Amino acid sequence: MSHSWELLHFSGSGDESLDGLTSRIPRCCPLTPSLSPQKCTTSQSQTVPPLLRTNKRTIYTAGRPPWYNVTGTTFKEAFVIGLCGGSASGKTTVANKIIEALDVPWVVLLSMDSFYKVLTKEEQELAANNEYNFDHPDAFDFELLVNVLRKLKKGKSIKVPVYDFTSHSRRKEWKTVYGANVVIFEGILAFANKELLKLLDMKVFVDTDSDIRLTRRLKRDVSQRGRDIGGIIKQYNKFVKPAFEQYIEPTVQLADIVVPRGGDNFVALDLIVQHVHSQLEKKMDVIFRSALASAHQGQPLPDTLSVLKSSPQVRVCLLLQKINEAPDRTRPLFPASPGRCLFRYFLFCSFLGLQPASVETPQGSVYHGRRLSGKRITGVSILRAGETMEQALMAVCKDIRLGKILIQTNHNTGEPELHYLRLPKDISEDFVILMDSTVSTGAAALMAIRVLLDHDVAEDKIFLLSLLMAEMGIHSVAYAFPKVRIITTAVDKEVNHEFHIIPGIGNFGDRYFGTDAPSDWCESDDGMDL
Repeated sequence: MSHSWELLHFSGSGDESLDGLTSRIPRCCPLTPSLSPQKCTTSQSQTVPPLLRTNKRTIYTAGRPPWYNVTGTTFKEAFVIGLCGGSASGKTTVANKIIEALDVPWVVLLSMDSFYKVLTKEEQELAANNEYNFDHPDAFDFELLVNVLRKLKKGKSIKVPVYDFTSHSRRKEWKTVYGANVVIFEGILAFANKELLKLLDMKVFVDTDSDIRLTRRLKRDVSQRGRDIGGIIKQYNKFVKPAFEQYIEPTVQLADIVVPRGGDNFVALDLIVQHVHSQLEKKMDVIFRSALASAHQGQPLPDTLSVLKSSPQVRVCLLLQKINEAPDRTRPLFPASPGRCLFRYFLFCSFLGLQPASVETPQGSVYHGRRLSGKRITGVSILRAGETMEQALMAVCKDIRLGKILIQTNHNTGEPELHYLRLPKDISEDFVILMDSTVSTGAAALMAIRVLLDHDVAEDKIFLLSLLMAEMGIHSVAYAFPKVRIITTAVDKEVNHEFHIIPGIGNFGDRYFGTDAPSDWCESDDGMDL
């Protein structure tokens, strides 16, 4: 019985998702008698595996805890393991066994094979005739590789090219990867670049006998890449073997650990796993939500906050929201009416930096108005409760693009965790309206803003819109991200011991959708359930 978990990402046209996770994250059980995983994380120690299965996909639901502090600054860089070795030495097998034994979520496996250079027409012809040297350092795009690995180590969103070994070309679709605790980078020339070496926290050389490597290469290239045996042997003798002796084998001196026999060397693999765990434990976790609760007390509200001017319509809707056990017929009024007022206020008060523009009307006259200074506006909702504001936004901006970020509270730790995101393409060029129905401590809002920043959205182009906020949440967001504009219909002063707003409206998502809160840690700004 296999103990690995299949993990497939949400996919769709123009969507970005958490698809950089490894496809083999195990349950808490030994894989071999001599190579057993370390202690389980909280989210993996449950009796029922944290998975959602549908007829098309399996979704890993253990969330990513905060990778930043209360100032919004990243404090955890991913631990990067570099795996080097000759062609078909078993690097990928070693990588997968390390992943299985590590037993930590958010592991990314990055292959150097994805970073072959785009070949010219002449080079394509040479490759078709087995006359192109794919094992030479000049065959790889090291500049792109270093930039990608540097961003991934910092926790940012990256795009990885997908290489087609049959046609010797890059595919049009690039894979989006986001977030990691551990990055395993493997490739034949993983130690061949000085800038690349600086990014590696551990360097492992996989040493396998040349005859075994040749046998594996023959089997792989025939079955997976559609090549003939004669061409494979010709290429091996002319390029692969000389490149190994000149560029790859000498780099064994740079390795921290040498693994003879590859994936069968359980003693060496166990040493690697123990070292990685010890390094991860040195990166102390902070009690994030509690830290927010004790920060910024007694401070004046920031200048970045804008509160919608009160009106009879807004006051009536806020009253209906605050009524305990509100009847079902009032539920649609909760986000719709004040939400539309909020979005109109946002658009008409020049938060977007509208610029003067003149157009000629069909009657030949000139009309002077205003035009959006940026490319476009994108709305992003923090699931669940933030999704209730989408209809109001679309009523005001009918052609707006929408994205979603699912953030839930871990019931054991009380900390926010990122579970899923889907963002439109090229969001870095947009003004982004981040929506949540309520903001109490600001923990979910901070995480969502950090996600947007990691996707290269400019801080001054992010606008947090909420129906109701607590002063604590406002201070948390404004202190960490002073360029983010905060817009709401009302502000309540206090938060209780369960981090619910007082007087507040309780768990907005549960009230709107008619569900029960699963625990005392549930708060409406954390989008608790799927």
